[in-house]
Amino acid sequence: SDVKRFADRVTVMRGGRTIQTLDPQTVSVPELVRLTVGDSAPASEYQPATPGEVRLQVRDLRSTGAGGHGALNGVTLSLRAGEIYGVAGVGGNGQSELANVLMGLPEPCQGTLDLAGFGDLRRASPEQRRQLRIAAIPADRYGTALAGELSVAENFGVGQIHSGRYGSFFNLRRKRLEADAAEAVAGFDVQGVRSLKQKAALLSGGNAQKLVIAREFSRDPQLVLVHSPSRGLDVRATAAVHARLRAARDAGAAVLVISEDLDEVLALADRIGVMSGGRIVAEFDRPADRQAIGRAMVSHGELSHGELNLEGVNHE
Repeated sequence: SDVKRFADRVTVMRGGRTIQTLDPQTVSVPELVRLTVGDSAPASEYQPATPGEVRLQVRDLRSTGAGGHGALNGVTLSLRAGEIYGVAGVGGNGQSELANVLMGLPEPCQGTLDLAGFGDLRRASPEQRRQLRIAAIPADRYGTALAGELSVAENFGVGQIHSGRYGSFFNLRRKRLEADAAEAVAGFDVQGVRSLKQKAALLSGGNAQKLVIAREFSRDPQLVLVHSPSRGLDVRATAAVHARLRAARDAGAAVLVISEDLDEVLALADRIGVMSGGRIVAEFDRPADRQAIGRAMVSHGELSHGELNLEGVNHE
């Protein structure tokens, strides 16, 4: 609606290329939505999820930024065991802030993250998160997920440094560490590893992502939190990452995937929550209607009749 109200010309981009440039006064809002999100792809083979108990209940997350205006405006959602929940939305609607809160990165906000059997996850230390078997795969794999100046083996082993499996930080059992790292590199098909002692910064984006997943999945996670898992990856690496996420779901993990790539969300998710204006404004079960999701993505909370407004829902 802002485009039609203010713009003289509008260019629609999708998947890194220009789709069309047109006069916004001559095109309807539904057609703009269709151009933005694309047409539905042919249905692919899909194994239905068997969701279990609620593993993580997110309630009323609100940012406490400068002036009281934050990017999170009451995010509420539930993650169930044995299910992939995808968060879709146009960039800049609070996805990064939500990922930061869930993964324990600094993000001042109010609200609760109720983890089954533990309580408020926001109180958990990094060591406790490891003990609770929580896997975190952030969007910034080089800046946040990996320490580029450390070796491949050290980046793999840091996830269990508190367990004592590799001794202490100052007295590492390097043979055991390197044996486990070598097994993970082979099992997760991490290419370009000439030596386990090489710096992680030398890995390509896809292989860096596979190293992160190898580390995070090394303890059979019960909760998997992922932001933009295939950003910058080629088709082969993307397929490998998606396969690991589905395998985690099938093993009983609750998996959350936040992605601005709607095709990725549609390919992975058993349930889809649309994020707009800093909150989840609609939810869709698979198979989801692409155009309905597109309308919710640009609605800013003003949903048409028949779409699910979640404000006040899921406060179980």
